[in-house]
Amino acid sequence: MTEATPGQQQVIDSLMASGAAGFDEYLGLQYDEITPDGVRASLTLRPELHQPFGITHGGVYCSIVESVASVSGVVWLGGAGNVVGVNNNTDFLRALSSGHLSIASTPIHRGRRQQLWLVEIAGPDGKQVARGQVRLQNIDA
Repeated sequence: MTEATPGQQQVIDSLMASGAAGFDEYLGLQYDEITPDGVRASLTLRPELHQPFGITHGGVYCSIVESVASVSGVVWLGGAGNVVGVNNNTDFLRALSSGHLSIASTPIHRGRRQQLWLVEIAGPDGKQVARGQVRLQNIDA
């Protein structure tokens, strides 16, 4: 695991102190661990996140993937800029309606202009529920 630079640590501390905000807060996404090499997060499914047939809406998984990848990318930049998502490709592997999700991100590519992150989402039994890749554009500060 990469040791956080002072800039990265400042971003991590700020994110951990503020917790989820905006749409992440509505989803119930919690950031449990944030490092320059990835994020661990969690979310408890609830009926407000269901589609009409009683299972979790696929957009919830896309949103989790986008948020976790974006946090991962901005931490890696360490205050040198921001990121915006330019592509989100999320696969839905199993249907769930309740339970606690475990989420983890892993860098695939971190470059000067773009980053690519893999985000995996597991259900209460540890089996994958969804996984996605997000390409991020690095934006200078």
